[in-house]
Amino acid sequence: MPTSVRSHAKINLGLGIGAPRADGFHALATVYQTIELHDVVTVTARPAAVTALRLTSNDARVPTDGRNTAWKMVELALEMLGLTAEVEIHIEKRLPVQGGLGAGSANAVAALVGLDVELGVRGIPGPKSGTWGTQDPWLAGRLEIAARVGSDVPLFLIGGTVLGLDRGQEVYPLPDVEPTWCVIATPEVGVSTPQAFRDWDALCAKEGLTPEASAGKLNELSRAYASAFAGVIPEGGQGAGSSGVLASNDNGREDLAGPQESALVRTGISSWIQNDFERVVFPQHPSLAEIKRLLAGADVPEAASSLVAMLSGSGSALFGLYLTRGDAEAACERLRPAGVKSYLTRTLSRAAYWRDMLSH
Repeated sequence: MPTSVRSHAKINLGLGIGAPRADGFHALATVYQTIELHDVVTVTARPAAVTALRLTSNDARVPTDGRNTAWKMVELALEMLGLTAEVEIHIEKRLPVQGGLGAGSANAVAALVGLDVELGVRGIPGPKSGTWGTQDPWLAGRLEIAARVGSDVPLFLIGGTVLGLDRGQEVYPLPDVEPTWCVIATPEVGVSTPQAFRDWDALCAKEGLTPEASAGKLNELSRAYASAFAGVIPEGGQGAGSSGVLASNDNGREDLAGPQESALVRTGISSWIQNDFERVVFPQHPSLAEIKRLLAGADVPEAASSLVAMLSGSGSALFGLYLTRGDAEAACERLRPAGVKSYLTRTLSRAAYWRDMLSH
């Protein structure tokens, strides 16, 4: 029987980028956050004498051959496990194909989970509590495969709030923030990630930022992230914590996403996190800076400003986080006259991410 897996997207709660290294990559420090928006990946697999893969999608823009991250992931997993199988993968796209939300990388992990379930290698994995670490043999082996497929693939084997270092493939689970209302804006404009990195390299050269100097900057940033997120959920405090259940306000409405003061504000994170890509992407695409302004709402009369608003990854998707659903819906309304498509969603804790992964 086919196994369907929800393939959740991510946003970046801040992104610091280093100067280009000798190996051609860039060191970075970021906090990944999974959100409820998702694709659905359906896997059918059965043991066979020779491995054969077939991939389909409802979106013609999705590669259906070895270029696809889900294809690469399944191929590598079978090789590592020493298994051969006939595997069919169908990707039902609900997320933008490109946009900084990690959709393709999430598809790869969803395909891997579906493959393991189908072949009886392991049932649905995931943390039995709010923690989830590399001491789990299944996870350690899959993280190794994921890092070979792509830099932001491993984060989807953790879920929730995740610290990403090195190229982004070095991942550490952080304490989850309370579920928070989120608006994803997906403008028509496209952003080339390779070009964004080339523009960043030119900026580093202009400002004299070396890999050695940026290493110090990123180390300091990663320590700041770890410190800020260390106590984001107060003991015994109001809020969903890792359960993913919304808290109600005094009127019983599921309006507040968490406590009356978000951890993003309480810990001061929202005042200093930023995405370095904005420095090179916004000059090339001024419309994206305007969308960020609309999401933020700080200069809009009678509007509640966002907790955080920024580009996700290299874009072109942007996001805003809000204390209440009403604030998030107002942000969607501000985007409508500009012709910008938006999605209303929430952040997703680690426990909820794994609990809701299997789609029925």
